[in-house]
Amino acid sequence: MTPGITQGVLPVFHERLRDELTFPLSWERSTTRDFPAWRATARAAAGEALLQPPGPGPEPFDPVTVDEHRSGTYTGRTVEFALSRYTRARGSLLVPHGAGPFPAVLLLHDHGGEFSIGREKTVRPWSDPGRLALATAWAKRCYDGRFIGDELAARGYAVLAVDTLGWGDRGPLAHEDQQALAANLLQLGTSLAGLAAHEDIRAAAFLASLPEVDGARVGALGFSMGAYRAWQLSALSDGVRAAAAVCWMTGLKEMMVPGNNTLRGQSAYFMLHPGLNRLLDIPDVASLAAPKPALFHAGGRDHLFTAAGVETAYAKLRAVWDSAGAGDRLTTTVWPEAGHVFTAAMQDDVHTWLGTWLGAPAGSGPGPGGGASPPPQT
Repeated sequence: MTPGITQGVLPVFHERLRDELTFPLSWERSTTRDFPAWRATARAAAGEALLQPPGPGPEPFDPVTVDEHRSGTYTGRTVEFALSRYTRARGSLLVPHGAGPFPAVLLLHDHGGEFSIGREKTVRPWSDPGRLALATAWAKRCYDGRFIGDELAARGYAVLAVDTLGWGDRGPLAHEDQQALAANLLQLGTSLAGLAAHEDIRAAAFLASLPEVDGARVGALGFSMGAYRAWQLSALSDGVRAAAAVCWMTGLKEMMVPGNNTLRGQSAYFMLHPGLNRLLDIPDVASLAAPKPALFHAGGRDHLFTAAGVETAYAKLRAVWDSAGAGDRLTTTVWPEAGHVFTAAMQDDVHTWLGTWLGAPAGSGPGPGGGASPPPQT
C-alpha cells in the first residue's frame, strides 16, 4: 500500500501538485504586454484571495493619543485608532521635532514565534517598562541591538508601528493556537492572512492621513514576516510609495520542499491566501508593486530561504521591473555572510535607499546607532 504522507507533512504526490502550478496570471505567462492592464487584473485576483468581507466604505480613523514621551530628537506617542470597522488598535507613533510634514515609514514587525511583544520589536517601549527587557533582547537578537523605528525617527522620519492580531496588546497568541485562529477566521468567511493584509493597508492610510506626515512620501519596511508584509502592502496599495523587505522572498516551488520551515504549518497561516498560489507565484504578487521603488535584502546563510528560491524570485522581480521601464527602481541584494537577521550594515543600506526614494529631510544624519553605510554585498 502506498503511504499517504511523507517528509514535512507533505502528501506523497506533492511534487505532482507542485508541477501543476503554472501561475497563469504572472507577467511571464500573460498574453498581454500592456503592463497597467496586467497589473490591474492580477491585483484584482490577489484582492479576491484576501477573503475580506465587502465594506460600506472607509471608516473614520477617530485617533486618540493615549500617552506621550519626549525624546532628544523626536516625540513618541501611543495612538489608538480604528484599524478596521471591526476593531480599534494601538500603535507607537514617533514624530521628529521641528517643522513637518515629514516623510514617513510604516514599520511591520516580524513573527519569530514571540507574541508577547509586537510593535515593541521595532520601537523602544516607553509606556510599559515590563516589556523593555524582552524588547531589548529581541533587538539584540534580530536587529544588531538597534530599535529600527527609533533610528528612523532620529533621521527625520515619522514612524508608525502597530501590533498584528495575536501580538502584544492584541494577544498574546500561543504558537500552537495559530492554526485554530486561522481555522476560526475561515469558518467566519475570511482569512488570517487576508485580515492582516487589510489591516496593514489601513495602517498605512492612517499614517498618511496625519498632519505631521507628507502623505506622498510614505514607505513600508519590515524584516522576516514584516518583510513579507512590506512588499505585499506595496503590491496591494497605491498609498505606499516605496517598500524595503529584508529576509522574506523566494519562489514558491523552491520553498515547498521537504525540510523547509514553512512545512511546519502554524506560522504560515499569517502569509497564506487560499487559492492565490494557483494563479501567481510569490514574486509575481510582489511584482504588482512595480514600477514603484522596491528593495529586497536576503541573507546568504538564511536557513529559511534557499539560495535557489531567492535567485528564482529575484529573476522574476527583475523581469517585471525591467518590462515596466523601472529597472533602476528595483534593488535585489544577497548579503553572503548574513543569516536570518537585519544587521546594522543592512539597516544603514536601507537608510540610504529610503533617503533616495522618500527624500530624507535636509540635515538628517545617522540615528542612535551611528556610522556611515558600508557598500552592500551583492
